[in-house]
Amino acid sequence: MRFYIETERTHLLACDTEIMEALLNGNAAIRNLLNLNVPDHWTEFGEREFGYVKERLKESDEKNWWTYLSILKDGNVLIGSGGYHGKPDENGKVEIGYETAQEFRGRGFAQEMAKALIRHALTFPDVVTIQAHTLAEENASVSVLRKCGMEFVEEISDPEAGSVWCWQLKK
Repeated sequence: MRFYIETERTHLLACDTEIMEALLNGNAAIRNLLNLNVPDHWTEFGEREFGYVKERLKESDEKNWWTYLSILKDGNVLIGSGGYHGKPDENGKVEIGYETAQEFRGRGFAQEMAKALIRHALTFPDVVTIQAHTLAEENASVSVLRKCGMEFVEEISDPEAGSVWCWQLKK
């Protein structure tokens, strides 16, 4: 049975191992499995991230805390993905991330997705903090997080991305 988080304009579909396998096999595989319209360049996350999540789902079928596909209700179009970086930690902190396909940016879909992920996480009693990271610069993601009520916490150094800003929202 598939699990969705509903937003005004999208369905956020929780990925299981079958969906992650299709994502790793390309757009035609995900199109065929879920009967979606799939733009050529809908994701920037790609194989590394999808492979990581697939392995985590094999360890535990706890799909609430991993990847969601953002599917536009109007036209059944895959427009991005997002989700969590795993279950809440021992302090009740969970991290969100999201992406929207280039052709769908600037229309509020990222904000809609981020708000839905935050709202969903906060339904769990053990979640007390939602966290996100952005590049250390003013950009669209920073605007999205501010509109979601998140506050800047600190600048940190990430081994892969360099300087990043940490954002949080407390319950």
